[in-house]
Amino acid sequence: MILVITGPTATGKSALGVKLAQEIGGEIVSADSMQVYKYMDIGTAKPTVAERNGVPHYLIDFLPPWEDYSVASYVEDASKCIDDIFKRGKIPVLVGGTGFYIDSLLTGRVFSARGDDSLRKQLEDEFDNIGGDAMLEKLREIDADRALKLHSNDKKRIVRAIEAFMTTGISISRHDLESKSVPPRYESIKFALTFSDRKELYERINRRVDGMMLRGLVDEVKSLLQMGVSSESTSMQAIGYKEISAALRGDNDMAYAEEKIKMESRRYAKRQLTWLRRDDEVVWINRENSFDIDDTAQRIMEQIYEEK
Repeated sequence: MILVITGPTATGKSALGVKLAQEIGGEIVSADSMQVYKYMDIGTAKPTVAERNGVPHYLIDFLPPWEDYSVASYVEDASKCIDDIFKRGKIPVLVGGTGFYIDSLLTGRVFSARGDDSLRKQLEDEFDNIGGDAMLEKLREIDADRALKLHSNDKKRIVRAIEAFMTTGISISRHDLESKSVPPRYESIKFALTFSDRKELYERINRRVDGMMLRGLVDEVKSLLQMGVSSESTSMQAIGYKEISAALRGDNDMAYAEEKIKMESRRYAKRQLTWLRRDDEVVWINRENSFDIDDTAQRIMEQIYEEK
């Protein structure tokens, strides 16, 4: 069985995951879509070597920031890590807040193709030339259900949906429907951290951003841009990097960027909570400002043993 520790940003998932892994003989597989990237430490709140406290961590800090990374790649990579952990008699502890990654990994969702880079580029150029409304109409002809769910400004998802059909001959809607009949890939027990008081969560997020700025987030973004990482790359769309990159271009000032990071982080936390509340299997841990990690870990272990 896989132990999952999730929840919105800034709730203490990483520290709790390490504590639990130490207690149960576990190894951590990250479920964070941006901590995969090298050189992006501060803005992604990547656990330091010291914070990992000797516990092996996988799918952290392994990909160059100019490369794209998809949920399909994550499921493939994470499955290999988890299977290897099981083979060695250890317990996989899945830690992170990227809900789509976690769900796709656990449910056995199959991704039939990685895509076609050249085709995607052609479709992106076509989108720029004819506009989102026309491209959405093109999608509607092959996948009406998906078209209904997308806005004409959603270039990335419209292009991906058309590309998927042109590559596989199967619409994303049909693929998703067929995936739901697939049995779960892994058994799991899921715990989600949150704060009883939403205001406390938001204040914690604000303080975290303040700390990131003090630790050199601006210099981290500058370094990435100097490496040649495009501001349009997937990695630079992460909260914090996108806003500071815009400020460095002169689109706004750094004070505005900092406030925008806080606002977008709070919005992201709200979306994470909404995603998790759809899952009836999640066990919620409502924490207060004072967080007894040992007590929380003990309560989780008791529930794990009850499940067994």
